[in-house]
Amino acid sequence: MPIAKDSIAGSAGDPIALRGWQREMLRHALARRDDGRFAHSVYLIGIARKNGKTSLASVLPLFFGLYGDHGGEIYSASATRDQARLVMAHAKRAVEMQPEFSGRIRVYRDALEFTETGTTYRALSSEAYSKEGLSATLVIADELAAWPSRDLFDVLSLSMGARRSPLMLAITTAGTRTDATGADSIAFTLYQLARRRISGEHDDSTLGMAWYEAGAGAYRDETRWHEANPALLSVPPILSSDDLASAYKRTPEAEFRIKRLNEFVAADTAWLPAGAWDACADETLVLQPHDQVVIGYDGSFASDSTAIVACRTSDGALFVIGHWERPIDDAHWRVPIEEVEQRMLDLAMLYDVVEICCDPFRWQRSMEVWRSAGLPVVEFNQTPQRMVPATAAVFDAVTQSRLRHAGDARLSRHIANATPQYSRHGIMLRKGRESNKKIDLAIAAIMAWSRAMTISTPPAVQPAPPVSLISL
Repeated sequence: MPIAKDSIAGSAGDPIALRGWQREMLRHALARRDDGRFAHSVYLIGIARKNGKTSLASVLPLFFGLYGDHGGEIYSASATRDQARLVMAHAKRAVEMQPEFSGRIRVYRDALEFTETGTTYRALSSEAYSKEGLSATLVIADELAAWPSRDLFDVLSLSMGARRSPLMLAITTAGTRTDATGADSIAFTLYQLARRRISGEHDDSTLGMAWYEAGAGAYRDETRWHEANPALLSVPPILSSDDLASAYKRTPEAEFRIKRLNEFVAADTAWLPAGAWDACADETLVLQPHDQVVIGYDGSFASDSTAIVACRTSDGALFVIGHWERPIDDAHWRVPIEEVEQRMLDLAMLYDVVEICCDPFRWQRSMEVWRSAGLPVVEFNQTPQRMVPATAAVFDAVTQSRLRHAGDARLSRHIANATPQYSRHGIMLRKGRESNKKIDLAIAAIMAWSRAMTISTPPAVQPAPPVSLISL
């Protein structure tokens, strides 16, 4: 298939030569099971701009139109009509430039028809209400992070239900974490689910992901920009390093991190400096039976999560020892209260628990259960008077590298979700405008760490008042 227009990758008309990283990415995205069906029904590809996304996306409809299912329906979908037509325009131009496609592919204004398979290919924009009745075999979801809501994604997902082996391939650059409705964008939702699968929190094998993202601290370190831009390392390269360097000088930080480093950026200001929390991680840390700990407990009923975090008094290390969180796709989930209560009782038998810090809101009954069992439960009301100094203490400890944690992915996620809330007393944490973001593990960690440091720090020696003899 030819290149549609001149670029660093080659001249218009030259055959597209897939680089090694592109071949490997497609090998995973298009992997099939033993029965011939796709291994993933949804596959998310995240890569920075100018890495050849559009050209790659235009190849796939032509291949599957010519060699895929008979009677298929292929769609490229995007946030706007112009963006949706961009992939279609590349495909059309390739057809016009390739003589062997003559007679095999009929070109119409808004569609391509593959005569041998009876498959059609059309471009769609984000007006989801007009897409009912489709029966898609392949969907190319272009720039998914820019879609204003998840409506079109849901409509297209449902449209694949009657097909034997459908595939939705989302190719995007990162964006802000929320969409126009204020909820998590569908791209960020899929990204989170895939990351949770990688860390062992989620086991949905129908979702796959290839995500090229620069790590923490890469913004000011150009030697790491290739982490989000594999085209820089291609032989020959298909992206100019000079172009990236120029963009760095004239692009706001958030925009550069999104478009050129492929990082999701929160709409709100982060609580901790970038990379500070990760720098405190020590995956060799292990909480041993009978270690002396202070437990921070932050509970909820339905919409949030319930968290139990231990802080070891000997070294101030933090460990997640209990966590229940509503799955993203289950609106009816409720916290298993009896399971939570039993877990706390089990922890008291396993470790030397000197204090359990609890916010009593909604959990008075459970606190009484634990007290009646002899557990050292202490009320820790999440008021500004209590939380402001505790939050400030943890902030100072993290930024000064005095705090350590075991690198738990769940705790790191909740810390990343936390944004500062300013009050006349000082800074507390909140979830910001993204109401479905969870920060309960962060709150429990702050409670546990601040109380553990108070308990483990001996009181300052007060000088004795001077005694003098007064004669009258």
